[in-house]
Amino acid sequence: MHSLPIFLKLDGRPALVVGGGEAAAQKVRLLRRAGAVVTLVAPEATAELRALAAAGDLLWHARAFHTSDLDDVAVAIAANPTEDEDAEIATVARAAGVPVNCVDRPGLSTFIVPAIVDRDPVVIGISTGGTAPVLARRVRAQIEQLLPAGLGRLARFADSFRGAVRAKVPAEARRGFWEQVMDGPIAARLLAGDETGARERMLALVNRPQERPEGSVAIVGAGPGDPDLLTLRARRALADTDVVVYDKLVGPAILDYVRRDAERIFVGKTKGHHALPQDDINALLVRLAREGKRVVRLKGGDPFVFGRGGEELEALRRAGVAAEVVPGITAATGCAAATGIPLTHRDHASAVTFVTGHGKDGAPKADWATLARGRQTIVIYMGVSTAAETAGRLIDAGLGAATPAAIVENGTLPEQRVVVGTVATLGSMVATHAIQGPALIVIGDVVALADSSAITPALATAV
Repeated sequence: MHSLPIFLKLDGRPALVVGGGEAAAQKVRLLRRAGAVVTLVAPEATAELRALAAAGDLLWHARAFHTSDLDDVAVAIAANPTEDEDAEIATVARAAGVPVNCVDRPGLSTFIVPAIVDRDPVVIGISTGGTAPVLARRVRAQIEQLLPAGLGRLARFADSFRGAVRAKVPAEARRGFWEQVMDGPIAARLLAGDETGARERMLALVNRPQERPEGSVAIVGAGPGDPDLLTLRARRALADTDVVVYDKLVGPAILDYVRRDAERIFVGKTKGHHALPQDDINALLVRLAREGKRVVRLKGGDPFVFGRGGEELEALRRAGVAAEVVPGITAATGCAAATGIPLTHRDHASAVTFVTGHGKDGAPKADWATLARGRQTIVIYMGVSTAAETAGRLIDAGLGAATPAAIVENGTLPEQRVVVGTVATLGSMVATHAIQGPALIVIGDVVALADSSAITPALATAV
């Protein structure tokens, strides 16, 4: 985010608008709707502004701007024809610590006035940081079509019951209670105009004995890294969770989809270091669920592809905890799409095998003879540190040393790197190009079909 979206309380507070044209009139309307006491400074003003001044709805100084006009104001808006006039006001406002917006001049402004969807008290602001106001207005129009006209009435209805809910419903059950209200027949009745029926149902629900919510765990695949590859089901789980337990491979862009007030617990693993051992992670998930929380166990890629999701699901089932698995796009398919390497191809590979580069004791274990057979693609997860050893075993088992190989680092992300070479050069590829990971190794004739634009030219020619 280039700016922090906030809502400024202006009810009864002084606001200054400098300029008397239509742009100034628009901002005066907006400030008055927010309850501000508006002062207008401009030698000339539109008929609308003059009428407001005559009615006593704003104070108009029919003159040029004075620096003293900014004394004790909560916010200032400059809407002058020339940039020099706005720049003077912006400079003085900044020095005085007064938030200032210069209309259509974001470079001079300390805040942006967004496009607004008003369902008072529900207010939505849409901003492009001043770069594309027309786009912001288009987004506003689309949101306007989605939201019911009575949304503000629903918010006021909920507010009228806040005290009763706080007194009757235990704290750990309140979020679920309100979701039941907003997603169920009570909200539907109110939005349909039946406020009496909605209040009757609400009173019955508030006075019903409240049971402690039943906790659950969703084991969610975060995909290979690009947040656009999250499934819709994964996004819903992240938006609804009370606590997220996440791994090292889950980046900040993915965590942005987690509910903002959800608790976040990092349990990431790196080679030789586990923030939390697997047995302790299992116990943590069980404990959180038994506390009545909705838990998301967030894993890179797919939870059931070298993600220990199966072990966690077993532990949860043994403990009697409600659990579900939300699959994700695994690294192999994500990196294949990002690099143009088909995992199977009628002319080159009739099978694909996923292999881990680490066994339980650290050393890679595989049926090397089977892997060395032709017409298949080998995809190695977590294989960077053992790349040379893996290559040697494959060659010893009969795989051609000249078989194409690729290392995809940070696949699907903007910083993705692709190094291509052969099985024989896998170890030197890792060393020469300082591959740190997360990285995936792809071996097989299909590597030759990689999209050349996906391969970093300097790396491709250096191998």
